[in-house]
Amino acid sequence: MNISIQNKLSELLTLPPELTQVSAIGSGHINSTWLLTSIDKQFIVQKLNTEVFKNPAQLVNNAKLIEQHLNAKQLQNNYPLEIIKHITTQNDEHLIKIDNAYYRVLNYISGSYSEDVVKNTQQSEQAAYAFGVFAHALQDFNAQQLHTVIPDFHNLAMRFEQLNTAITNNSVNRVKHCADEIEYCLTQPHLITELSQVAKQIPLRVCHNDTKINNMLFCNTTHNAKAVIDLDTCMAGFWLYDFGDMVRTFCSPEAEDSTNLHNVVIRKGIFSAIVKGYVTPLKSSMSILEQESLLLGAKIMPLMLSVRFLTDYLNNDVYFKVSHAEHNLERAQNQLALYKNILSNEEWMHACLVDEQIQDTKKPVS
Repeated sequence: MNISIQNKLSELLTLPPELTQVSAIGSGHINSTWLLTSIDKQFIVQKLNTEVFKNPAQLVNNAKLIEQHLNAKQLQNNYPLEIIKHITTQNDEHLIKIDNAYYRVLNYISGSYSEDVVKNTQQSEQAAYAFGVFAHALQDFNAQQLHTVIPDFHNLAMRFEQLNTAITNNSVNRVKHCADEIEYCLTQPHLITELSQVAKQIPLRVCHNDTKINNMLFCNTTHNAKAVIDLDTCMAGFWLYDFGDMVRTFCSPEAEDSTNLHNVVIRKGIFSAIVKGYVTPLKSSMSILEQESLLLGAKIMPLMLSVRFLTDYLNNDVYFKVSHAEHNLERAQNQLALYKNILSNEEWMHACLVDEQIQDTKKPVS
């Protein structure tokens, strides 16, 4: 952040510019984030990526609606986590435009830390539980109030269409380098049909849509989950997406671009912890069918990312940042390895979800 923008933000927050400092914070790949410190006050400042979020006002509006709903829950002692809140400028703004760029200021949650990799089952269960608490607090919120800030974000059918187009165009002659991956992916669209059928029978929910471990803050002293952060992709969807993304990002001991494919497997202890953590606060709000649909999410998310990485590889890496020519192909291979391992463990994973169900088969559909 350059000094002129820093000074402008200080002015809008009625802080003395000469006593204000900024430092980069976080490991996000979309927005740029800083910690702004002035005497005894600290804030989070974000520069919104308008290439990804075409309408930043809609993003802020969504986050404000969720913030207001969670505040009301907290006042009723029905939301135990801390809440990310927008700070109003002296001009009564929550979205700040400076030099054709958009910024917002959020409260800083002190006494907390984040992680980039799940270390153990306790951490996995804590994070999953907090995401479940977040989802439960919003189960009576009308998800259709939220703007679709990224259209077709989890549209599996569209992702396959994009892959087929990339194969046909073969713009940089890469199809020959990933023929096996293409052939395998093109045998999997049956999940589109399965998702379409399930979607007719389960409620539309508010989804976080980015349930990675680094979107959870943990308490410095208790190490319990303290706050769910990064609400930028909150949109209407199905809880199976959030569960599936936790499985995708928590369960493998390898990073999503690791080429150590034999080690890209579901860690059963981590999966069990996710199930227990996420389902516990949601049992009263989910039908048996919706709970069992979570397994479909665990399959869809790594497959969808495989297809997206493969498509970007064929299109000459125009979407995801890469560090070398084969980076997106390696990511696709990694996620396919995880998907295949999930299929080989599907029976066990389903049993794990069933074990967490309330045994009352008369439980009403939410």
